[in-house]
Amino acid sequence: MADPVIIAVPKGRILEEALPLLARAGIKPEAAFSDESSRALRFETNRPDISLIRVRAFDVATFVAHGAAQLGIVGSDVLMEFDYSELYAPVDLGIGHCRISVAEPAALAASDDPREWSHVRVATKYPSLTRRHFEARGVQAECVKLNGAMELAPLLGLAPRIVDLVSSGRTLKENGLVEVEVVAKVSARLIANRAAFKMRSTQIAPLVEAFRAAVR
Repeated sequence: MADPVIIAVPKGRILEEALPLLARAGIKPEAAFSDESSRALRFETNRPDISLIRVRAFDVATFVAHGAAQLGIVGSDVLMEFDYSELYAPVDLGIGHCRISVAEPAALAASDDPREWSHVRVATKYPSLTRRHFEARGVQAECVKLNGAMELAPLLGLAPRIVDLVSSGRTLKENGLVEVEVVAKVSARLIANRAAFKMRSTQIAPLVEAFRAAVR
């Protein structure tokens, strides 16, 4: 039998939303997969030809781009930040909806006009995406790379603004920040390794179609 197709799925909110989608695509993981307290990283499914791995969101694209996994589920924010030519994103899964936004302290926003910016200093885990966004507007962006706790940057003077994922906006509000500009809308995508898609098309193409049908 051919090696199983490995599907990389991110931890957190997307994993929760992906479970019903996987079920509609005919893939039912073992119980431990949905238990994020489990230290296991690879999981079997009801199909012997499909295994799942659970990794950090930014790592999903890396595993798939390098062929360690053949398929993955990842937010479009990751695809916009890392321009992997090895990846093919055939399906918008319609889950994980949020946005990447610029936010700043409410006191600053009260007298600030983003249309007048010529230079900004921002803390973000999306430096490439952020620079491209501001360059398109003719604004010079100085990016401070952070991987988390972004809301602390303005509070502690690291950077007056942040560029980060926003869903409900509750975390921003609790830290005295407000959105002032939306950089991009985000949703989760099914991604495939281009080489694997060609070389293992008899296995992978039906799975892509199963996800398309699950979304419909």
